[in-house]
Amino acid sequence: MQHQVDFLVIGTGSAGLIFALKVADKGKVIIVSKTTLEDTATSYAQGGIATVMYAPDNYEKHIRDTMIAGAGINDEKVVRLTISESTERVKELIDWGTQFDKEKSGKYALAREGGHSEFRILHHKDNTGYEIQRALSKKVKNHPNIEIWEHHFAIDLITQHHLGEEVTRHRDDTLCFGAYVLNKNSGEIDTVLAKKTMLATGGLGNIYQTTTNPPFATGDGVAMAYRAKASVDNMEFVQFHPTSLFNPGEKPSFLITEALRGSGAVLKNRKEVEFMAKYDLRESLAPRDIVARAIDNELKLSGDEFVYLDARGIDKNEILHHFPTIYAKCLSIGIDITKDMIPVVPAAHYACGGVKVNENGLTTIGNLYASGEVACTGLHGANRLASNSLLEAAVFSHRAAIHAVKTINHTASSAALPDWNSEGTIMNEEMILITQSKKELQSIMSNYVGIVRSNLRLKRALDRLSIIYSETEDLYEKSVLSEDICELRNMINVAHLVIRFAMQRKESVGLHYNVDYKNGKA
Repeated sequence: MQHQVDFLVIGTGSAGLIFALKVADKGKVIIVSKTTLEDTATSYAQGGIATVMYAPDNYEKHIRDTMIAGAGINDEKVVRLTISESTERVKELIDWGTQFDKEKSGKYALAREGGHSEFRILHHKDNTGYEIQRALSKKVKNHPNIEIWEHHFAIDLITQHHLGEEVTRHRDDTLCFGAYVLNKNSGEIDTVLAKKTMLATGGLGNIYQTTTNPPFATGDGVAMAYRAKASVDNMEFVQFHPTSLFNPGEKPSFLITEALRGSGAVLKNRKEVEFMAKYDLRESLAPRDIVARAIDNELKLSGDEFVYLDARGIDKNEILHHFPTIYAKCLSIGIDITKDMIPVVPAAHYACGGVKVNENGLTTIGNLYASGEVACTGLHGANRLASNSLLEAAVFSHRAAIHAVKTINHTASSAALPDWNSEGTIMNEEMILITQSKKELQSIMSNYVGIVRSNLRLKRALDRLSIIYSETEDLYEKSVLSEDICELRNMINVAHLVIRFAMQRKESVGLHYNVDYKNGKA
């Protein structure tokens, strides 16, 4: 069935919902969710959103901290515009109903996290993302121009390739006309034609065995955009959060927010000795790439499975008030964090690269925007500064909405585009082929393309992945489409990009650490 709308939004986290709310007064919007409206990566975000609120903090300090964390690979112009617009965007979230924690004086209670020189993190206890999602979801549900499609899976973007037209190799004439969307309940594939499309599909953490990302974070947006010939960038920079709860078998890994270290928790080895001073003067508050590599090295030296995060020095009332979710989670597995140390390990957490966009969130494909973790804006460079992600989504969804509304009347017609063609396919009953390939992929990425890499490991990963790719493409071409086969195909696609970009980076910088270039460039 064909549907025509003004705006199609793929993804229902903060990036997608902010865009939807800002364009909905100008036209009809369909929002597509793989699961439910509230089940998003935003909802899982614990720490907070970074912005300048009070002196002695200022924009220049935040800009400098962001550039330092990103190893100078950031686009400074983008960093400046994002930080300088941050306060207005956060105030807008507040106006829309988001409730950040305040001090008794009425001022906002600001936290500090790794890499930040000042206290500038607004938060709602230790479930800030959930609070932002709550406020945005409430507004979206009440908007008459927004239609919400839950349990739908975007398979591919629609471009003039689907008309059989040739597109130049420079890709600057490609246009997006919407997407093919699978109804997971009925199995039918709808053709959604849109004047403007926003990719807000989140991250790719599940290409690794251990990740803090929810199960639906499988790199779908990057894969769809890349297949449509969009430019991608910085895919080698995958951030591993240093402190996920060591609880074997649990997926996703439970995140222990960096704000706990900002409040005084320190990292220790199994002998209860602090070790971060060996690696960085900022010790437990060093940027995430440094802390993750330090923990990785300590584990390799000791042979242990985890290190400890010691929060026993923090006042119990502060823990109960500011970190109730973490306290309750740890207590559920027998750890009282006011008396016991927390076992932690690094886990895949955030993709700093993605679909390349300009200052207006526009990709290299006309009428296609991207915002949030799926996008590469240039803000993060080689490593994301803590709590800059929710901020980036707010700024770029705002900018994309302004551009989309301003240019929508000049958008080419999407008439006469074909529906999805499933002729010749059969129902695939070999689910074991998909699950086994997924396990193999995650093993390859975790063992060869993780926190520490080498040229040999990267080549081995590429060789192994090529076999899985061929097998999966053959299965995909013959099968009636399901979410499982599409997700696997997307995961293989983005894993291949991570490996390729890592092989091209002939230096160790930020999140990309190659032992063959341990002192920088070869």
